[in-house]
Amino acid sequence: MELMVVLAVVGILAAIGVPAFASLMRSSRLSSFTNEMVSSLHLARSEAIKRNSRAVMCTSATGASCAASGGWHQGWLVFHDPNNNAELDAGETVILARQPLPAGFFLTGNPTVDKYISYTPSGATEQISGAFQAGTLTLCNESGSAGTARQIVINRTGRPRTARITLAFCP
Repeated sequence: MELMVVLAVVGILAAIGVPAFASLMRSSRLSSFTNEMVSSLHLARSEAIKRNSRAVMCTSATGASCAASGGWHQGWLVFHDPNNNAELDAGETVILARQPLPAGFFLTGNPTVDKYISYTPSGATEQISGAFQAGTLTLCNESGSAGTARQIVINRTGRPRTARITLAFCP
């Protein structure tokens, strides 16, 4: 009889604890991936300053070239771009190649930062056209309901900051 009571109590605690633990794990993974993206942005910025030349971070599905479509969740490259075209050309140095995020995680940017982020020797972001480049990247975990997400906001000077947000759905 005592064993049945203990099993019932353990079952109730597990029913309460498992969903909370899953939510904690999801939140932890979002934070980890956000920090990895911010770290890559800092690396690109510091390389541009160190090399006194443009450094670019672009989406990459292959790890060998910049992608023409898709989001940042497919992976990204950080490379030295001395010819200022925001494309990885032969002879340009790849500084970092990031593999895709796990299935179910999406990292997308608004139109100014959806394909590449380019840092000038001063450490500021600038599009290849010369226009300033500021924007927001949103990281979320695919779900059928509202959930927490992370945003990385890149300002005119190239400095990223993070924020927690709630999304109605993740694309």
